[in-house]
Formats: sequence, C-alpha cells, structure tokens
Amino acid sequence: MNIVTKSALGAVLAAASVVAPAVVAPAAAQSNERVAFVNVQAVVVNSTAYQTAQTQRQTTYAAQLQQAETRRAAIQAQLDPLITAFNTARQQPNADQAALQQQAAQIQQIQQTGQNELQQILAPVALSQAYVEEQIRDQLGTAIQNAARAQGVTLVISPDTILHAEASHNLNEATLAQLNSLLPSAQIVPPDGWLPAEMRAQQEAAAAAQVQAGAQQPATSGR
Repeated sequence: MNIVTKSALGAVLAAASVVAPAVVAPAAAQSNERVAFVNVQAVVVNSTAYQTAQTQRQTTYAAQLQQAETRRAAIQAQLDPLITAFNTARQQPNADQAALQQQAAQIQQIQQTGQNELQQILAPVALSQAYVEEQIRDQLGTAIQNAARAQGVTLVISPDTILHAEASHNLNEATLAQLNSLLPSAQIVPPDGWLPAEMRAQQEAAAAAQVQAGAQQPATSGR
C-alpha cells in the first residue's frame, strides 16, 4: 500500500517538476519585454535636418519657385473667365449640353497641361526634397535602435496598428533626439544624375530584365 502511494506521489512530483518551468518561463520573459511605437513620418518632418532644408530650399531654389508661382497665376488667369462662362452657360434654362461638354473639356485640358508644366518647373525642388528625405531615412533605423536600447525597449511598432497606448510607450521624442544627433543637417542639392531610391530600383530591375532577356535569346533562336 505504501509502495503505491509513494509511486503515485513520485509521479505527481515528477509531473510538477516538468510542468512548472513551462508555465513560469513565458511569464518571466514577458516581464522583461517593453513595447513602444514610433511615428516615422512625424519624426522625419520634425527633424532638424528636414526643417533646416525646408528653409534653405526657399533660397536655393528661389528662381524655380518664383517661376512656378508666376506661371500658376497666369494659368489661373486663363482659366477664370472660362470657368465663369461655363458656370453661366450651364445655369441657362435650355443649356446646350454639347457646348458645355466642349467648354468643360477645354478647361480640363488647360488644367492638366498647366499641372504638367508646373511639375516640370518644380522638378528640381521635388528632387531636392526626395534627396533630403532619403538622407534622413538612411539614419532613421539607427536612431530608432539607439532610442529603443536607451529606454530598454525590445519591440518597436507603427502607431497605425495601435488602438490605445499610454504616453510611456511613445518613442517619438527619443528617436527624434537620436536622429538630430546622427544627422544635424542634410545636403539639399543632389549630385548630378541622382535619382530617388524607388527610381533607382526600377532602373536596376529593368536592366536585370533586359540582361535576362538577352541571355535567353540565343537559346530561343537556336531551337
């Protein structure tokens, strides 16, 4: 009788010795974890490098900005009487729908052409903006890592996925401080021939596809 009891007790103790670590370990691990979030875009646009570049760009690209503003005003002056005439015509009791469609098409054409022209004038400004943002984003990962380590954060997430969080989980200011330290200022004029990362990737993909197509051509023509 005593043997059975001891065996049963031994089995219970053995089971407990196996199960207990499995229950305790995750809780211990969870207690050492800290989650924080970073609004990447907010950090970028509030960085010293970004804000300084915005101010410098007004001087460096003053000619393009002034040319664009002058052209925009001229386009608007061309559009205003056409829009007024269109609005007046369509309010008439028996408005000519065909004529209205022609007027609307003319207005849309001028707007589209003007928009394309303004984009072309401001292309250097847009390229400068992309160049500055790429310099900042090149340092952003390091800034987030430094801020996380300094505050004992083990997981950093985007605020897009958060429904509620206390202020203590906000890592924006710490990341911003690290970013400003890593990149106090940025170059606003890109080198000749520079393209944004997305366009460089597109060019590389197109070049790779062309090489692959050339490599396959002899095999295809030989069949």
